[in-house]
Amino acid sequence: MNNQLSPELYRVIDANLNRLKEGIRVVEDIMRYKNNNKELSQRLKLLRHKANIEDSIELLKHRDSVNDVLRESIKSEMNRSDLSSIIIANFKRAQESARVLEELYKLYSAEYSENFKYIRYELYTLEKDVLS
Repeated sequence: MNNQLSPELYRVIDANLNRLKEGIRVVEDIMRYKNNNKELSQRLKLLRHKANIEDSIELLKHRDSVNDVLRESIKSEMNRSDLSSIIIANFKRAQESARVLEELYKLYSAEYSENFKYIRYELYTLEKDVLS
């Protein structure tokens, strides 16, 4: 990663990378353990592993989850009616995070930006496959 990133941008990248992987993992585990769907859970796992950057130690140095101004959950985050609503919320979370990473990396790494764009579009396809 380019050393010109500010501590605040490292925080944005760290939060979105975590959110991306967490969202994918929730859906992956539902497909794996509840639905016993090897094909979809494998596709999700491979996509989650594709969401990597080289400088994870630098991200950890700038992490400040204790002082996150939106750390507390809002009511809509606590309200899920069924597994489909959990799956949809986690796909949306992952897609949004992939977009943030894609946009930020346009300033620092075209390769990373393209990777996160690829992940975002794969998530759109997987969302349709999982929910169809």
